[in-house]
Amino acid sequence: MIYEDKAKYSDILKNSINYLENHGFENIKADIDGYETPKSYTKSDSGISITPDVVATKEGRKYYFDISLKSEKPKLLKSKWIFLNTLSAMKSSRFRLITARGHYAFTQEMLDSINLNSKTLIKI
Repeated sequence: MIYEDKAKYSDILKNSINYLENHGFENIKADIDGYETPKSYTKSDSGISITPDVVATKEGRKYYFDISLKSEKPKLLKSKWIFLNTLSAMKSSRFRLITARGHYAFTQEMLDSINLNSKTLIKI
């Protein structure tokens, strides 16, 4: 999710963190109160900062998670997903998308448009 939507959908972010904790993920870092904030990456030419919604480890492997929700700025969301997918591939990590009911079709359309349709969604 993009930064403008963080306050609006904080309950979905909390539910996602609970889901990950219940499925064995450890060292959870999230962009929410009570958790350590994940590392941010800044695009040098435009100054846009990209922060994964959740970063966690499981069985020694690092996972980047992004919450997929309907957004007013789909282009920004697409570029964030492409960046996180590339970053995870470079670091031998995993990138997963978490989505909620009512946002499945939007998420699938976005993934199809940027050719990331091989990604499996975590549906909460």
